[in-house]
Amino acid sequence: MAETIDQAQRQAEAKAAVTATLNSVGSSYDADLQSRASILQAGGESIARQEKDVQKGTQALAKHNDEFEKLISSTTRSLNEIGDVQNWAEMIERDLLVVEETLRLVEGRPESGNISGT
Repeated sequence: MAETIDQAQRQAEAKAAVTATLNSVGSSYDADLQSRASILQAGGESIARQEKDVQKGTQALAKHNDEFEKLISSTTRSLNEIGDVQNWAEMIERDLLVVEETLRLVEGRPESGNISGT
């Protein structure tokens, strides 16, 4: 009987040792996993903040883009108007040259490049 009690006591001690080892290992893994979960949660919050910042930045860029498009459109119209004015000036200059040549022919004056008239 003493042998049975001794064996039971050894089994209980072995069981307690295994249980303690498992609890220790479990606690170690639990602490590691808790730390990782905490880091992941903090990272998720940081990513959410950064996402909001990116959205705000994107909206600001869209606003600037619209302003630049308006400026480009306005500048293009102005440049087109300048081009139109230049075309009109060239047309008027050609017309004046025609009038000048016509007057020269009517008055019988020699061409300005040929003074001798020959």
